[in-house]
Amino acid sequence: MKKIMIILFIGFLGTTLYAQDTNKAQIKFKSEVVDYGEIAKGSDGVRQFEFTNTGNAPLVISRVYSSCGCTIPKKPEQPIAPGESGVIEVKYDTKRVGPIRKTITVTSNAGDTPTMAIKIKGTVLDKSVLEKKN
Repeated sequence: MKKIMIILFIGFLGTTLYAQDTNKAQIKFKSEVVDYGEIAKGSDGVRQFEFTNTGNAPLVISRVYSSCGCTIPKKPEQPIAPGESGVIEVKYDTKRVGPIRKTITVTSNAGDTPTMAIKIKGTVLDKSVLEKKN
């Protein structure tokens, strides 16, 4: 009798844990790469990554950081409800001439992908070089 009770308890516990696992947030980005293209030195370096919580629990983005100090990401402060959308804003220092290849790491409570890498790319050109191209 004792063995039967233990087996039933373990089965019940496993079912309960599995049922709780189905309530999780999921993050789906509209695009995981933002391409600045060719932009002039000193131009607006702010871009946005749009995403949706495709899960069935609130999505909490706990941390967003970049691979260098020239890129400043800004995360949403409030949880994103299931089915709702949000934005991660990224500002690149366009005073630096040259190619842009940066990674932004997003940490959240998303069930299958709690840590994701999103990227920005492009090239910052001196204004005189950009004018010659046009």
